[in-house]
Amino acid sequence: MALWIADAETVELRPRASEDDVQVIIRAVYRQVLGNVHVMESQRLTSAESLLHNGDITVRGFVRAVAQSDIYRSLFFETSSPYRFIELNYKHLLGRAPVDQAEIAEHVQRYNEQGYAVDIDSYIDSDEYLLSFGENVVPHSRSNHTQIGIKNIGFNRTFALDRGFAAYDAVSKQAKLISDVAGNLPTKIAFPASGSGAYSNTGKRFRITITKAKFGPRVTQSNTTFEVGYNQMSQKIQNIQKTGGKILRITGVA
Repeated sequence: MALWIADAETVELRPRASEDDVQVIIRAVYRQVLGNVHVMESQRLTSAESLLHNGDITVRGFVRAVAQSDIYRSLFFETSSPYRFIELNYKHLLGRAPVDQAEIAEHVQRYNEQGYAVDIDSYIDSDEYLLSFGENVVPHSRSNHTQIGIKNIGFNRTFALDRGFAAYDAVSKQAKLISDVAGNLPTKIAFPASGSGAYSNTGKRFRITITKAKFGPRVTQSNTTFEVGYNQMSQKIQNIQKTGGKILRITGVA
């Protein structure tokens, strides 16, 4: 049994894709960028969908169209606190949570000085986006793996934001990480409440796989695996981070 956040399956638009393949991409982009919100037929971006079908834009271009759309703006910008909006932009467009106050402040300043469209583009045009997803991979949660160039604390924070496909991002309007990010505090892993539609993990054990450098005559990398119960999860992750380990994945133990 896996965590409610499993390793994300890569959804990629490949050359000579069929009509069904393109529809899979379109559904995956709507689900990711709109935070699992159901898109009614009248809300679909038919012009952008046609451009994608015709090869006039890439998946990244379609992601941009959805994130710049009236529906995205109405769901997450107009009704949410500024911090919540930035949290969700990171989640929807980069597949992770913001890790420090500097990231939050950068986007607040950019929005105030240059406006909504420029700030949204800054996520999609970033080196991080291109390295993680390129032109034709649908953005997805990267929380099950330590990310290159991103502090390990972001791992816990992404878990705090990503509640699985049973959760809808438009429900909560207040930031979830404001205190932890502003105070540079650790974020505890909080599992979904029972009845949320996600798995209840409190009685399970989990396997954490990490990699850690060994220093000696030669510098080498070795992988180590730990098994812990739910109650020990947060403490174990904090210990791994303190000793310089990089988390590769967390999976449930059958």
